[in-house]
Amino acid sequence: MYDYMLTDVEKAVKMEVREFVKNDVPAELIKQMDKDEIKYPREYVKKLGKKNLLGLRFPKKWGGRGLNWTAEVAVEEEIGVLGAALGCAYVMPSIVGEAINTFGTDEQKAKYLVPLLKGEVVSAEALTEPRGGSDFFGATTKAVLDGDHFIVNGQKRFVVAASEADFFLVFCRTNFEKNAHPHNTISALIIDKGPGVEAEYLYGLMGCRGGGTGRLVFRDVKVPKRNLLGELNMGGLVFNQTMVPERLTSAAAGLGAFSALNVALDYSTKRVAFGRPIRKFQAIQFMIAEAITKLDAARGLVYLAAKAVDAGEPNMRRLVSEAKKFSTEANWEIVNKAMQVMGGIGYTDVYPIEKALRDARLCMIWTGTSEIMSLLIQHEYYKEVAEQMADYRDFEADAISGDSAEKCFSDEDMWRVHEQVPAK
Repeated sequence: MYDYMLTDVEKAVKMEVREFVKNDVPAELIKQMDKDEIKYPREYVKKLGKKNLLGLRFPKKWGGRGLNWTAEVAVEEEIGVLGAALGCAYVMPSIVGEAINTFGTDEQKAKYLVPLLKGEVVSAEALTEPRGGSDFFGATTKAVLDGDHFIVNGQKRFVVAASEADFFLVFCRTNFEKNAHPHNTISALIIDKGPGVEAEYLYGLMGCRGGGTGRLVFRDVKVPKRNLLGELNMGGLVFNQTMVPERLTSAAAGLGAFSALNVALDYSTKRVAFGRPIRKFQAIQFMIAEAITKLDAARGLVYLAAKAVDAGEPNMRRLVSEAKKFSTEANWEIVNKAMQVMGGIGYTDVYPIEKALRDARLCMIWTGTSEIMSLLIQHEYYKEVAEQMADYRDFEADAISGDSAEKCFSDEDMWRVHEQVPAK
């Protein structure tokens, strides 16, 4: 990170977290998690809470620091060097907390957000279903309102911290009318771990081990109506709000690829072949140059997105999607380059590169695949261009035969396409 991009407050909290990462996270914890000897790093979360490092963006009234997204991104770049599982444990209060802080009542914030930011409880977001994936509005988990309670039945999977969480942010179908618009069928509920909630640490993950990822099954769970977040059947709004922290935190954590790159740099300085350090060979130099260029490009886009969110810019969702896609893909490419620089030894567990590679692969899938990000990016950009077209010069008129009858569309045709107006 380059300090001139940050304010003094942002630099200070970044260095605070760098010290935490350096001194308060033992290597043995990471090793035990990767071997599935530790199912979830609860003590790590408690340490973060005691140092007031969770949910930095939220108001001080509820336990945050009232900072901005740029500060949080700077912090998550530092956390990212610890790997995907510890990164997830760090950002989950930011994701679930976003929903509670934005849509919750003061009672809900006092009961859930305050202890969450203190590290006293663990939360999880229950979103994906066995047949759902990216089809959020196809959720089949049901919450039927019965007096002052909802009765919840269904399943969620790939839930980070499922086995350890004390409460869950769960998206359920609450509108069962046949002709209801999909966006008006889902509600967001806070569900406490208790009777009828089965949580199981289930998956043999390639990477991101030790984060408690598993399956949730709800069997006739009684959830008080007061645990509804926002309005009934308006869970889509909660979902859209949480997608900003989900994707921007993933993008920021991807910048932690500099840890793998630094391992490769150190190795290339010490490893001697043909009488000189391998860093002196052009093949190595080119790989390092490409990796650091990718990292700097990703960093620039991530911080641009963070500042756009801080400013409430209308294109912030496109930029967040771009940052998530580009940074996680860059992470994958950088770690691969690091392994290539190190050769065969990089493919073993003698160095942490192979773990970084396993972690990096997941980041292009979770919180929306790269392909979903591409759909969002192009959709948002088409809208932006249609809205701003009149502000620019007529680029087409610069063509030598710009007035030719051979043009495919008239200006009227272009307007009709953008405004989705049928032809006469």
